[in-house]
Amino acid sequence: MLQVSQLFIYPIKSMGGISVKSALVTDRGFENDRRWMLVDEHNRFISQREVAEMALLEVTITDAGLTVRKKGRHSSVMIPFKPQTNEFAEVIIWDDQCPAQFVSPEADLWFKNTLGINCRLVYMPDSSFRATEAEYTPTGYLTSLSDGYPFLLVGQASLDDLNKHLSEPLPMGRFRPNIVFTGGEAFAEDLMKSITIGDILFNGVKLCARCPVTTIDQDTGERGKEPLKLLSAYRKRNNKVYFGQNLIHDGAGTISLGDEIHVLQFNDEERFFI
Repeated sequence: MLQVSQLFIYPIKSMGGISVKSALVTDRGFENDRRWMLVDEHNRFISQREVAEMALLEVTITDAGLTVRKKGRHSSVMIPFKPQTNEFAEVIIWDDQCPAQFVSPEADLWFKNTLGINCRLVYMPDSSFRATEAEYTPTGYLTSLSDGYPFLLVGQASLDDLNKHLSEPLPMGRFRPNIVFTGGEAFAEDLMKSITIGDILFNGVKLCARCPVTTIDQDTGERGKEPLKLLSAYRKRNNKVYFGQNLIHDGAGTISLGDEIHVLQFNDEERFFI
């Protein structure tokens, strides 16, 4: 039996994730998942790829909004759910753009001082619609400020298989999934073309190509070589390393730990890796 074993949301893109027992599925992913983001002076997104220190920024959700604190420091910033400015801009995430709202001068100053870079914090309001990648998904599907899709699915067996070959096992947080499941063989998620969790239908649309963020220790901000060095030996195709499955969805509702995953259809094309 396949069961949901971990759920994560990442309120601010490329900062600390939050492990939750249940999560509400909205039109663009889990509620509050990657709805905030740092941008540079050109309104382009900033991530751990450029600023590894972002890994040390811990995010918590309160009744009033988000609280962000850097590990090892007492200083923090409060980010209300409703932005405090009426300033909007077209922000850039990879090759596409979408409208976003600047949050507050106070938040901008805190992040600038904490990270030592020129940056501003933006929020994706409900009125901002960003489509998933057209090359891999039908029209009409949305995502938040994620790299391209609303959900990332990873099997615990896949991480266990990887860790058997590493001298220092890695935590699941290195791969920043939204949904983790137990049961099944390693990399079973590769083959999941259509699944249900509760009343929600998910479709696997593209294996997740991994970037150097996976090599950043999320507790120290230090860069290393693994897991990309090892994964490139047996999970590489067309010069990209893959780990996890990107999902789109139909329906809304709540997903909780322990929910059963039912596979409706397999994708034989991905047996390349199995």
